[in-house]
Amino acid sequence: MKQLDVTIMGQSYRLMCKADEERALREAAAFLDKKMCAIRDAGKVKGNDRIAVMAALGVAAEFLSVKAPQGPLSDLSILEVQQKIAAMNQVLDSALTPQEALF
Repeated sequence: MKQLDVTIMGQSYRLMCKADEERALREAAAFLDKKMCAIRDAGKVKGNDRIAVMAALGVAAEFLSVKAPQGPLSDLSILEVQQKIAAMNQVLDSALTPQEALF
């Protein structure tokens, strides 16, 4: 096992991986960092937890559309998937906004 330091949205994380998995893990971290920073920089989503959820939804949608062409997103275009994710973001905003007042 090998220790690996990665940075996602300016936050450092120390991870463990097999030596032959280091490159893939670094690429995955860089991909996630890019997605999360794009969401943050768009300014529509606040809070790292919400940004992480939106990035995870986007990555999951991409994964499902590639992995299973006949899967749940197979009949949707990329634009439709993005619209569905935007709608999910609105639901998250309205559900989580009252919680922000607690902090």
